[in-house]
Amino acid sequence: MLQMYDLAGEDPALRFSPYCWRSRFAAAHKGLPLETIPWRFTDKQAIAFSGQGRVPVLRDGAKVVHDSWAIAEYLEDTTPMPALFAGGATARAHARFVNTWADTILLPAIAPLIIRDLLDAVAPQDRAYFRESREQRFGRTLEELQADRDTRVAGFRQVLLPLRHLLRVQPWIGGAAPSYADHIVLGTLMWPRCVSHFELLQPDDPVAEWQARGLDLYGGLGRSAKRV
Repeated sequence: MLQMYDLAGEDPALRFSPYCWRSRFAAAHKGLPLETIPWRFTDKQAIAFSGQGRVPVLRDGAKVVHDSWAIAEYLEDTTPMPALFAGGATARAHARFVNTWADTILLPAIAPLIIRDLLDAVAPQDRAYFRESREQRFGRTLEELQADRDTRVAGFRQVLLPLRHLLRVQPWIGGAAPSYADHIVLGTLMWPRCVSHFELLQPDDPVAEWQARGLDLYGGLGRSAKRV
């Protein structure tokens, strides 16, 4: 069975990494059993065997793969069907654009809206590290970053405009059926869903309707996930 080190909160059932969720959806898409091992920010030694300090880290026997994109490619190459990148190299290139958009635009747009909530979700032993590292990165306190989010959430919703228009004409980012491009964005949105009660999406948003369908994929993998 595949094993994956997966970021967890104080409750080991609370899994909230957007990158780990991408890999969990990818494995479920393939129908591959996946054992997830809870990991915390300060537990670097547990994944030292991977040669770096971040999750997800996938183990398939003696093979070790880290980084959600690399894991998706590994799963596709070792278990071709059902395809994550239906359409071959072209579909893979298109999904890589979605991956880049999610990492450089979507995640930075979400972070200031939930980052103080996230502090309460991480394991107690991780909180000092989390606060110090994130405040150093953003140059403000977590409380300042999350302030006035009720008025700033409209700007986040504008970031989703291209996705919203796409989902008005097709049910999935991948077209008629979900692809890894869908898992990238679904996984990214699992991050705020798991750690915060703040509503990023309006109920009548096509993105919210798409997300609801995505949560029900693979036996309700996303919908059944532990939340704060």
